[in-house]
Amino acid sequence: MPAIIVGGGWAGLAAAIELTRHHIPVVLLESAGQLGGRARTVHYRDRHIDNGQHLILGAYRETLRLLKAMGIDERDVFERHRLKLQIRASGHPDTRITLPRLPAPLHVIFGLAAARGLSAYDRWCGLKMCFALISTHPIIKTDISVYELLDQQGQTDKIIKTLWQPLCLAMLNTPIATASAEIFIKSLKDAFANHRNDSDLLHARSNLGGILPEPAHRYIEQQGGTIRLNARVKKLHIEHNKIHGVELADSEVVESSHVILAVPPASCKSLLEPHPAMSGLTALLSQMDHVPICTVYLQYPSSTYLKLSPMGSVDTAAQWIFDRAGYGQPGLMAVVISSDGPHMRMDNMELCQQVIREVAGMFPDWPEPDESFVIREKQATFLCRKGINTIRPATTTPVAGCLLAGDYTATEYPATLEGAVRSGIEAAQYIIKDEASSLR
Repeated sequence: MPAIIVGGGWAGLAAAIELTRHHIPVVLLESAGQLGGRARTVHYRDRHIDNGQHLILGAYRETLRLLKAMGIDERDVFERHRLKLQIRASGHPDTRITLPRLPAPLHVIFGLAAARGLSAYDRWCGLKMCFALISTHPIIKTDISVYELLDQQGQTDKIIKTLWQPLCLAMLNTPIATASAEIFIKSLKDAFANHRNDSDLLHARSNLGGILPEPAHRYIEQQGGTIRLNARVKKLHIEHNKIHGVELADSEVVESSHVILAVPPASCKSLLEPHPAMSGLTALLSQMDHVPICTVYLQYPSSTYLKLSPMGSVDTAAQWIFDRAGYGQPGLMAVVISSDGPHMRMDNMELCQQVIREVAGMFPDWPEPDESFVIREKQATFLCRKGINTIRPATTTPVAGCLLAGDYTATEYPATLEGAVRSGIEAAQYIIKDEASSLR
């Protein structure tokens, strides 16, 4: 009997790949007409674009391992670059940090020591934060906000504004006043404290669909798995505290003793609510909030380019600008606005006009864009707030055979592609172990 995976985002795909690699048949049910979930490629007019720009780091080991398992060479889908940060603040010189080719964490220490646009005291404060991160002693005993962490570490207003705050928004999609210091510390340590290559930026050579969803679709079916699109699950079949399958919107029942729910928290909650055994879990899911990511696409003449992509900006609605020339889309800029804010109360035309003015202020030599459009992912990530790790659910549930996967689960990571992939692999490993024990 095949395992059922509900949801074809990166978590569900990772679970399906891992299971089929171990010769366990799967049926993946996706309610939409395409795979990828909240990290997918969409068709807009005459081009294929992503529903949002995702940072991919060298530290994303499980994502890279999964691609390798499918026979994909990293060099075919990514161009690897040393991390170079340029963050622009109105009325101040740009903050520029380049990490040299030194072992970790020396690359961060020397990179910060040589940072441009920061005073000597700003740089010293940043170095104190680095030394705290690489120390074997815990920085905090209980979770606090990132702002409280930075205040405790004596960070200056300038380095908070032009380094830590933009990094926090990029990594956690949550402002520093609210964001979990525990998760921020974990993210920084994984990216900067272990291996130099972990901090590399991996610039995709294709759209998100070409990185994982499309190759995964081919791989899963080649390995004997089944993928069904436009297949919405409306009910779980649970008896005697065991999962027995799912029921689709057209009342078709698909039976299985293993079901992975790789859907967002709200969808997961609606499937679990009818079952008393899941009441504690649904109570946790009810406490999870979500925040948006908005991407404004600006099409300039093909000769327009960013010298350094992505480039950060503060004091503007625009937070990060990505040049999509590497995707084969010269002149197309993706301007990312993380979390909530006044931009979510603007209509698309008003927002485009504001972002166009801001970009023109940063690059006065650029011409006017030929075209602009907006993609809003209103529930892009869970709110990575202080204390969130205490309510993030585990992979297992009180019902035997029913498992959870998704970036919101207890991965210790923020809502990243790597977190989603790791959660899917972990859920698959439970089934693999269960199947192995049943053969003994």
